[in-house]
Parts: sequence; C-alpha cells; structure tokens
Amino acid sequence: MDLVPVDREPAPGVLLLSGIPGSGKSTVAAALAARFARAAHIEVDALQELIVSGGRWPTMDHDPEADRQIFLRARNACLLADSFTTAGFLPVVDDVVVRRSHLDFYRASVRTGPLHVVLLAPGPDTAWERNNARDKRLTTNWAPLDEAMREELPDAGTWIDNAALTVRETVDAVLAATGLAAHASTA
Repeated sequence: MDLVPVDREPAPGVLLLSGIPGSGKSTVAAALAARFARAAHIEVDALQELIVSGGRWPTMDHDPEADRQIFLRARNACLLADSFTTAGFLPVVDDVVVRRSHLDFYRASVRTGPLHVVLLAPGPDTAWERNNARDKRLTTNWAPLDEAMREELPDAGTWIDNAALTVRETVDAVLAATGLAAHASTA
C-alpha cells in the first residue's frame, strides 16, 4: 500500500483568537477560517468536551485541576494547530487566554509558527449582553477576566475592540492587523 503524503507547503502560521466569553471568538474564528482556501477552526472548548470523565471546566474559584486542564486543552490545541499548519491549513485557535502564563504556554508549544495573537475586547458589558443573547448561554459573569486580560496582556498581540463591529468588519480587522489578508482567498 502506498502512503498518502499529508504534508505540503505549510500555512503562514497559527492564529490564536482570544477574548473573554461573549467577546465573539467562536463566531469570528469560524468566519475568519472561511476566508481561506484551507483553514481549520480549533475551538478549544470542544477539546474540553472530549474528556468523558474527570473533566473540569474553568471556574472563578481557581480549581487546581481545572487550571491544569486549561493547559492540557491548550497543549492539544497546539498539537492540532501544528498538524494542520504542516498540512497547509491555517489553524484558527479560539480560546479564552487572559493570563501571561497561558499565553507563554501557547508561544512555547506552537512549533510551526509564527503565532499571530489577536485579543477581541468589546468590553465586559458588551460581552455579557452577547452572552445573554446566544444559545450557548453561560451562567457566570466572566467580566473580571476582562480586567485580568487587560492587566496581564497589554502588549501580547493585536487588540481589537469589536463592540461596534460586525463579524465581517472584525474579520477584516484581524486579517489587516496580522498580515494574513495576503493569504485570504475570498473577500
């Protein structure tokens, strides 16, 4: 049996799209990935859902096991991102990254780089309003994460206030800020 070559010309890096819950990460990540001929949306929450037993979602209480699993899912996201990158697909990783140690973990774990970091920052009030208007409703108000993100990651990448932007306008802003617009296939 002949082996099928999986890898080809690598994609132009990995895009990490972050922000607090309700900031528009998943919606923007899916729309952003759709702008490329070959791209993958890696929703880190979906990786957490792969855990059948023993899974712990992040809480505001700093549960050590949940905190450990934040890094486990980030590691799995990086492994997938590297695999997609070497196969010629631009990975768009969608995760809540508000701490420097979490971002540093991504930077150390992505091997196929460069890692383009974009933080969506519509503000906690807009994020809470969006959260309450969607199917994927959360019962916890994650507004304190906005402050933590702004304190710990002010220079971490490109910040986009998408409170007044449409999804398309946000995608355009991400493409322009990261230099990935040159690689996009559709407008």
